Amino acid sequence: MNLSDYILKFLISKKIDNVFLITGGAISFLVDSFSRTKKIKYTCVAHEQAAAMMADAYSRTGPNLSCTMVTSGPGATNLITGIACSWFDSIPAIHITGQVNSYEKQGAQKGTKKTRQVGFQETDIVSITKPITKFSYQLKNPNEIKYILEKASFLAQEGRPGPVVIDIPMDFQKADINPKKLKSFKFKRPKIYKNLNKNLIKLNKLIKKSERPVILLGGGIKISKSENKLENFLKKFNLPIVTTWSGVDLVDHNKSNYIGNVGVYGSRAANFAVQNSDLLLCLGSRLDTRITGGVPKTFARNAKVISVDIDKNELSKQRGLKLFLKINSNLSDFFINYNVKHKKLKFSNVDWLKKCVYWKSKYPIIKKDYFRQKKYTNVYAFFYHLSKLLKKNSTIIADDGGHLTWALQALKVKKGQKFFSAFGNSPMGYAFPASIGASLAQKKSKVICIDGDGSIQINIQEMQTLKSNNLPVKIIVINNNGYGIIKQFQALYLNKRYEASIPKKGVTNPDFKKITRAYGINYNAINKNSDIAKVLKKTLNTNKPEFIEVMIKPDQKIIPKLQFGNPIEDLSPLLSRKEFAENMLVKTVNRSKKIFEAN
Repeated sequence: MNLSDYILKFLISKKIDNVFLITGGAISFLVDSFSRTKKIKYTCVAHEQAAAMMADAYSRTGPNLSCTMVTSGPGATNLITGIACSWFDSIPAIHITGQVNSYEKQGAQKGTKKTRQVGFQETDIVSITKPITKFSYQLKNPNEIKYILEKASFLAQEGRPGPVVIDIPMDFQKADINPKKLKSFKFKRPKIYKNLNKNLIKLNKLIKKSERPVILLGGGIKISKSENKLENFLKKFNLPIVTTWSGVDLVDHNKSNYIGNVGVYGSRAANFAVQNSDLLLCLGSRLDTRITGGVPKTFARNAKVISVDIDKNELSKQRGLKLFLKINSNLSDFFINYNVKHKKLKFSNVDWLKKCVYWKSKYPIIKKDYFRQKKYTNVYAFFYHLSKLLKKNSTIIADDGGHLTWALQALKVKKGQKFFSAFGNSPMGYAFPASIGASLAQKKSKVICIDGDGSIQINIQEMQTLKSNNLPVKIIVINNNGYGIIKQFQALYLNKRYEASIPKKGVTNPDFKKITRAYGINYNAINKNSDIAKVLKKTLNTNKPEFIEVMIKPDQKIIPKLQFGNPIEDLSPLLSRKEFAENMLVKTVNRSKKIFEAN
């Protein structure tokens, strides 16, 4: 059979039902194979970067992994930002790139080995993407196709997942192959989880001895598809629960023992809980500096930190943070073993939990005076209303910068809701194409896209993809007329020199109402607090795309925020030193004068 037909047959066998693509000369033969089957379809996009981001979100929200197909050269290189999103957040995806004919490649003919380029749009995408993929390979001959597809698919999903790239020369795409004679990829799933049961016994002993334990939930739980197992696990613990950004939707925020999300932009309550703890159980978090702050040795400094992670490299990092117990395990296996072998165990510490709940009550993110603001919309008031109106099955995807941070601070996530972003790479322009991918993965479901006036412009061309597929994506653009999180950084550290972040310094916005009209999408404006509920009620319930522009103060701040090298319990605006000391059960530390927290 034709090699391109074989590729589609393979994708169908893996239950991949949608491919995100832009056609081009070097991928045309493969794209032509869609004309010969109705079992798989494609979605045409306007930019390859958006295709990779759609695929990323499709994998996060759908039942199976996703796929892109693009042409050689710029088609392939345009995928890179989206591939990096999947790499850093451990999301499986297959990216198939076309390449020039095998006889046109660098080194194929005598005297061409060291030439910069031979075939038109020839680019070594394999070497470029190797650092951000689990597997990147250019097909050497047509008969490798079965082995390479099986290997790539396996590696994308095995262990810590991630993206893969398969580069296929154009002449191979139209080659004839005999499927019965193709070599298969044989694999053995490695047994890396040594001493798991012994470690579980150690864990139980440590929790029993602990006076101030905290459980931290990270994105690895979702990556391992262990949400239901987590629920059974948490029933054993009447203890404070905090989340990382990528784990923010793992627990209903209305649960009495949920304290908040932790870190540089976390809640005071969650940070006080972690920093005063004597035991911290970290489930599926790599404990990056957005969580620990810029001086990791000050993080949970009096606690025995126990980390459960599938990636042994994350457990062996030497950067000031000391782990007391390292459990190298898939979270799914961890929960299964724990829930089976420790059925009757119950852990509770009522007095400690009351203390954490007190902090949560005393230091709310959303304050009453935010609702009394007259001019502009208060962003925290906006997210309060959005939380109240979103249904339990909603998918919320935020972009980057200020609007991502405000959403993570202020949205109260309900059980059944999904909330994510490209947390590790965090590029401008992710949320909008990701919302399209998520909506398609969920059979054209409603998706809430939270974006900024700067970020939406990176992939605004996908308005046409949105309109042509008639997806009920609600695009919420938080407009502060510039780059808000950068402006706050510049105000803190650069004496309010707003270079390249405000209109006077070159950052300007188009008329979004005119743009949406050109694409045939409804436009809605929220200019003040009194508009919020009325506009959201009107737009969230429709079955068509909606664009909602929320005008906020140009100098709206992220509150609270870590700054000046402080440990994470000492967020700004700073509490009085007397009040701060009253909240600390462990010895305080001085800030580092060498560290400036990133935006």
